[in-house]
Formats: sequence, C-alpha cells, structure tokens
Amino acid sequence: MTARRLFDFPGMGWRNPFAELDRMQREMDRLFGGKFFRAGLPELQAGVFPAVNVTEEKDHYYIRAELPGMAAEDLDIQAAGNSVSISGERKISGEGDNVRYHRREREAGRFSRVINLPEGANLEDVKAGLKNGVLTLTIGKSEASKPRQISIN
Repeated sequence: MTARRLFDFPGMGWRNPFAELDRMQREMDRLFGGKFFRAGLPELQAGVFPAVNVTEEKDHYYIRAELPGMAAEDLDIQAAGNSVSISGERKISGEGDNVRYHRREREAGRFSRVINLPEGANLEDVKAGLKNGVLTLTIGKSEASKPRQISIN
C-alpha cells in the first residue's frame, strides 16, 4: 500500500489528463438528473431505439425490431413508398420521487424509426407480429425482383 501511495503504482506516474473532466461530468449529471451534458442532444440519450435488423430471402424481406415491454396497441406501423416507419411511445413506470439513481440507461418517451427497403419490396404484402418483445414485419417481394431460374439451351 505504501508503494502505491508513494509511486502511484501501477500507473507509475501516468495519469489520465481527462480524469478530472470525467469526474466533473459525472458530478454534474448526478446533480441535474443525468441530462446536463446531453440537454441539447436528445439523440444521444438512449441511442437508436428500437434496434433493428433487416434481412431478406428469396420471397421476402424481414424487419425485426427489439421493443421490450411494448404492446401492439402502443405501436404505429406505416408503409409508404419504399420505406416502413415504426413509431410509438415507450412508457416506463417511475421509481419514485425520492430515489437516487446509480445508473440510468432506460429512457421513456416517443420514438420513430424509418427503415428504407430496396426496390422491389411489395408494401401491399406486409404482415406484422409481436412476440416476446420482438416485432417482426414480413414484406413480400414483387415478382420482378424475385430471382428467376434461367435454363441453358
């Protein structure tokens, strides 16, 4: 312990030049409810929500979105042009007025996500399902965009 105090072991004299700034940012976030440095940048608060995967196979495109705790009636799904929009409001019950957060990563509020699809998506053929917090949209492909087998003469 003495060696650590005297020689700053294991750092051996090297200090992070931003350590004090990081400490001050954490303190300001604690004092202002986690929103002091992010007040002007709402997109940085919770990242992109919902997280989405877009895949395809021979006859369909699939959009899978993670929406934990969301109910189907809280979602609005619209298709227009070559894009699909998923929007809604994420509601999280409050922990109370007299709580002190040690970590706060779950955010509530309105969200909207637009996913552009490749040409050939048939937005007249869309099916949606919500199971275990994962929204799955199945979008058919137009006949012109499906691969065709070409025979050799």
